[in-house]
Amino acid sequence: MPSMAYSIAVLLALASATVTQGCGECQSSCSGTADRPVTLQGDEWMMHRAPGDLPSVAEGCQATVTHHHLVQKLLHRMEKSVKFDEAPNPSVLLAMNLAGATHGYVHNWLLQEIKRDAVERAQTDFTSGQVALYILALLSSCQDPRCVHAMGKTINLIPILKQKMNEEISKNEITLYRESLDILALCLVKEYDNQDAVKAVAEELLKHKSSPDVDSRAMAVLALVCAYNHTGKQHLIHDALKAVTNDFLDKQEEHNGMIGNIYSMGLALQALETSSEFYAPRKWDRAQAFSVVYNHDYQQPMAIAQVLPPLVGKSYLNAGGVCQIPPLPLSRPAAPITVQFSITNTLKNYFHYSTSVCVPDKSTLLQVMKVARNEKPDIFCFKTKKTCWGPFVTSIHGLAGNETERTYWQFFSCWSPLQEGVGTYKPKNWEHIQAIFSTY
Repeated sequence: MPSMAYSIAVLLALASATVTQGCGECQSSCSGTADRPVTLQGDEWMMHRAPGDLPSVAEGCQATVTHHHLVQKLLHRMEKSVKFDEAPNPSVLLAMNLAGATHGYVHNWLLQEIKRDAVERAQTDFTSGQVALYILALLSSCQDPRCVHAMGKTINLIPILKQKMNEEISKNEITLYRESLDILALCLVKEYDNQDAVKAVAEELLKHKSSPDVDSRAMAVLALVCAYNHTGKQHLIHDALKAVTNDFLDKQEEHNGMIGNIYSMGLALQALETSSEFYAPRKWDRAQAFSVVYNHDYQQPMAIAQVLPPLVGKSYLNAGGVCQIPPLPLSRPAAPITVQFSITNTLKNYFHYSTSVCVPDKSTLLQVMKVARNEKPDIFCFKTKKTCWGPFVTSIHGLAGNETERTYWQFFSCWSPLQEGVGTYKPKNWEHIQAIFSTY
């Protein structure tokens, strides 16, 4: 598992045996199907938040589409990203459920494949964080994670999650993000026997209360908000939540609404929406934060999956509720542009090369790089790997990033770091894109 620092680098460069015990006694509640699901209620205070509870962020926002249209556009884009020949993405199903898109072939396929995938691989192949995410996806689909049935088998994901979480903690292999996700999933199924983990997450937040890793700290906020009323560590949790949420508000004020980067906004908004009592009496300028989201054209399914819940007044704390919003399609045309692309390494064995390529308008940076490689393969050769956030460039001109040496390829436009990944960023005509071998 890559280190958290390396995961941050990935985001910057983009922009990271069957268990059946316990099912015997709950077989009577396992009769839910896709047509008539089992409903699991979470704590009442975190459920039943209607879309109308969302602040009117459209006011003062200069977006040319309505709030409803934006939600439909993102839902449609996320739904179209689903590939039926690839493993299902539980984050997409979770977001669809929270946004109310609970009907249709894609939703049904995701639900059935996630159950099948959990039965086949949860015990042997998943990390604790993957098990936790599958639990959230199933809860939001009104399915009981204690009794997941597929291919004639039934498994209980709760003991699997606990076992994997404890193993990763004992081996020091768990990250703050993953441990927080585990705590949140267990909290939502009313399993509170993980107080040492809750304490460790709160202490980690206090130790790194102004860390640049917004995603991990935002997930920790969601976990601790859920755990707050079910622990004897309330003073510690209160201090941790107060410190982190105030740091988020400081970052927002300093950067005109941006908290971290554009990919962090989804979880940051969820965190701030659910933790107001911990930064009170300080007020949160919701309109400013949401305007950042309104003004960005989200493309990546994972980014959309995290930003959709706050757009409909929900968070991962609402993983047991559903609402209703129908989907809506969009499309666009293209024409030729010229993009300058350069690669630079000043860390060791210095080199610098530059070229200009002609590509169709609306082409992504990845397409620009492919054209440059086709024209000069000995210079602009590169390699990528697939991640849930999209393609991540691992090597250019034969020089690969190294986790031990903390190096990676970072992309700039006019010396400003790109806030999107190579698979979604679309250069403008005559824009100069620089790939610079960097450290983190």
